[in-house]
Amino acid sequence: MATLLSDFPETITPTPDEAILAQKSSRQLARFVSTRRKKPLQLRIQADDASEEVVSIPASAFRLLNDILTQMAKGNAVTLIPVHAELTTQQAADILNVSRPFLVEQLEKCAIPFRKVGTHRRILFKDLMEYKETMDRNRLKALDELTAQAQELGMGY
Repeated sequence: MATLLSDFPETITPTPDEAILAQKSSRQLARFVSTRRKKPLQLRIQADDASEEVVSIPASAFRLLNDILTQMAKGNAVTLIPVHAELTTQQAADILNVSRPFLVEQLEKCAIPFRKVGTHRRILFKDLMEYKETMDRNRLKALDELTAQAQELGMGY
């Protein structure tokens, strides 16, 4: 069964107080984050009733937690989307910040893989991100070429 984006929790936008707490937390956790670390980390959690529990967290999930806190500290809204999640054309268009008709045109040109469920198109999040990365690389390449041309023409850039 397909996993739709709507099956996942809503986006979380931090309040100013949560952003401050996230900043403090991410700074404290940052010293434990390492891409080389493979062993789980232990967190001690204290509930409101003063009971404590130790939780083991995989190192990769710990890095992700720290990334989430870092984004929250910046005041950014955060959501987790599994790479296998399927998006509607409107959700995909919203993520790319384009119109839905433009996105559908890209799908019909086979620029982004998709499947049909009845008459509805579904796009894997990972395929959408691959398309976005390709477009971003192409955009940067074009900007580099324009900058080089401007420099050759002595336009002051």
